[in-house]
Amino acid sequence: MSGHDILEALGPTRSEIRGVLEPDRPLADIAWFRVGGPADLLFQPADEADLATFLAALPGDIPVMPIGLGSNLLVRDGGVEGVVVRLSARGFGKVSVEGDRVRTGTAVPDVRLAKAAADASLQGLAFYRGIPGAVGGALRMNAGAYGGETKDRLVEARAVDRSGAVHVLSNADFGYAYRHSSVSPDLIFTEALYQGEPGDRETVLAQMAQITESREATQPVKSRTGGSTFKNPEGGKAWQLVDAAGCRGLRIGGAQVSELHCNFLLNTGEATATDLERLGETVRARVLETSGVRLEWEIKRIGRFSEGVTVPEFTAFEEA
Repeated sequence: MSGHDILEALGPTRSEIRGVLEPDRPLADIAWFRVGGPADLLFQPADEADLATFLAALPGDIPVMPIGLGSNLLVRDGGVEGVVVRLSARGFGKVSVEGDRVRTGTAVPDVRLAKAAADASLQGLAFYRGIPGAVGGALRMNAGAYGGETKDRLVEARAVDRSGAVHVLSNADFGYAYRHSSVSPDLIFTEALYQGEPGDRETVLAQMAQITESREATQPVKSRTGGSTFKNPEGGKAWQLVDAAGCRGLRIGGAQVSELHCNFLLNTGEATATDLERLGETVRARVLETSGVRLEWEIKRIGRFSEGVTVPEFTAFEEA
């Protein structure tokens, strides 16, 4: 089904949609890796009500994939089937402080959430300065860094399901574990409420500055990357296993394991999504061979391979 077919499937409701509908919309300029094919249809809703109207009218057999800032995302070269929903700052970018709590739209970058809490002299949310994404993704994957995790501070969140119904979920409803939540993948988060603690603004800002300094010194933050590639295994560090397997600097096509931090994959300029995924699977195979540990992807891989292309798990790779 093409993007134009999806638009037709919306029927009369299409005229009620206030957001932006773009058939065959390239996604490479959204994803931080700067690779990948188009979405059959990209929808950027005007607000929560607009999102609910769209989902209620969309036939249930059409896939829906929400994405955020594209920081923890690998879009395959064949593009994404169905609808990709991207929440914009215009409709989902508000941040407000309510006593010692912060309410935020899910399109808000994590760093902005941390700054809003600091400006309100609230501590406990500074760790979000170290997460290169938006609030929606943080909710979905229990994002964390520098000693803090989403589960530690979330009070509740709003979400819209495939039928267009709005839900309010408590922290307990998420079933949080390390880099994981058990909520339905059909839910699209629209707003979150976080709990902070009274603190000193300058102290919190200093903590955030330390996080910034640490990230810039140890991670390739100015490169085309997708953040941490693999989850840390229980009791260990993924980067140490990758390094011990001899994969620091390893290349496939235009994709490279970072020399600075080898739990990061880089697009050196001409990589395809296939290059990056094959490199990741090669690293996993070598780590399994050298340590017996089966690393799990942290980066979310979505979409279709190009015609005639596949990337089997643990792709074999022979160095030139």
